[in-house]
Amino acid sequence: MSGMRVHIVTLFPEMLEGTLQASVIGRAVRNGVLEVRLHQLREFATDRHAVVDDAQYGGGPGMVMKPEPIFATVESIRENLRLEGKDAGRVVLLSPQGRLFNDRAARELAGQSVLILVCGHYEGVDERVVEHLADDEISIGDYVLTGGELPALVLLDAVARYVPGVLGSVDSARRDSFAEDMEGLLQGPVYTRPAEFRGWRVPDVLMSGDHERITAWRRERALARTRERRPDLLQ
Repeated sequence: MSGMRVHIVTLFPEMLEGTLQASVIGRAVRNGVLEVRLHQLREFATDRHAVVDDAQYGGGPGMVMKPEPIFATVESIRENLRLEGKDAGRVVLLSPQGRLFNDRAARELAGQSVLILVCGHYEGVDERVVEHLADDEISIGDYVLTGGELPALVLLDAVARYVPGVLGSVDSARRDSFAEDMEGLLQGPVYTRPAEFRGWRVPDVLMSGDHERITAWRRERALARTRERRPDLLQ
């Protein structure tokens, strides 16, 4: 059975379907390492017009997502998990007001057997969802998108790389930028064949076969790149 199950609560499942069939995520799903289920929020709306939003109390622009459909969807997911004898899952709300997503958060969430991702929309979700349903609220950056579907894909992709069996090698994720084995630094330059291209040669040290020198060179270049591009990481 899958190493991790992810439920995504969304108004626009069509935004996710193609991506979930492609590349590393698609292969992990096909191999049974990862299981992803999409849930259309409108199916749990409480009125016959499938309304999931309303004007906000106190006035102001934009519509707010109603609590009833979100609670009903998540509770339905959790009831099915209970009947299957599975963990109730960690509910993560994707929103600009959440804690900033990073590699540490990805590793933390990868330790969960079940994730329930709720995609926010419009002016946001009713605060009662934040206070009484969500276990976590996560933002993928200091900007605002039209909905939580793209952030959900970003989070899923980053988390899945730490799920055993998703990548071909467990070292791949550990040696990437920000990873624990990289001490939070950016990854340095990487090269492949040909050894010379348009007069530009691969650094001799990488072809020397001296692993100690190569490790030292990579560490030096990672520090230099981080100092140049993301000095905040060195603090």
